Amino acid sequence: MSTDRLTSLSRRAFVLGLPLTLGACVSTVRGNNAAVPAAAPVRFVDPRYVAMYASLPDERFPVPAIDLTDVDPRFLRQQVAFRGNERVGEIVVNPSTRFLFLVQENGRAMRYGCGVGQAGFDFQGSATIARKAEWPSWTPTANMIRRDPERNAPYAGGMPGGLENPLGARALYLYQNGRDTLYRIHGTNEPWSIGRSVSSGCIRLFNQDIIDLHRRVPTGTRVTVLPAGSPDRTIEAFS
Repeated sequence: MSTDRLTSLSRRAFVLGLPLTLGACVSTVRGNNAAVPAAAPVRFVDPRYVAMYASLPDERFPVPAIDLTDVDPRFLRQQVAFRGNERVGEIVVNPSTRFLFLVQENGRAMRYGCGVGQAGFDFQGSATIARKAEWPSWTPTANMIRRDPERNAPYAGGMPGGLENPLGARALYLYQNGRDTLYRIHGTNEPWSIGRSVSSGCIRLFNQDIIDLHRRVPTGTRVTVLPAGSPDRTIEAFS
């Protein structure tokens, strides 16, 4: 075979192999002379949120930081433009969209992401925060014990407050006409459940968020829980 023929074949082989070579550079990295999968990119988290959901070491039970890398940013605390006729200082809960709003001035609201248990869809209408508690105790209802006896029956006599308590760091107790509705807005020891529908409980927030909300609202605050299927009240997020 002539030298020119060999040169042509070599060039052709190089060109045909080029896409494979470039493709390999995209999907793998090499170390110790062996190809290994490229590391998955780490999602950027706004430093404001890192600070907002940092650990709270001064709490009676120190609250750990929230790992935000797998949290949908929609469910992080943020100020939004809000549509609705509720008065400043009132709370609006939309179980369907997993949002809780604290109405503010000038058509705005502080929006918190929440998780919703079955009880979160059982109640709708207006109520009043008649009691607030820090690191509340928890007693499962008869229905909760019936639905999940293995998990809830051991605490039929009550569970003291703490990091393992399902109500988390704070709880707001909703009453109608002076009677307990058994509906709560509370923290959680399962931060992964925020933005999701879970098996039990009412409306749960990150512990950092329920601490923030608990600080902002007094007893006597009016709470409106929207019916299932209600549209979002958010017009625009500002953060």
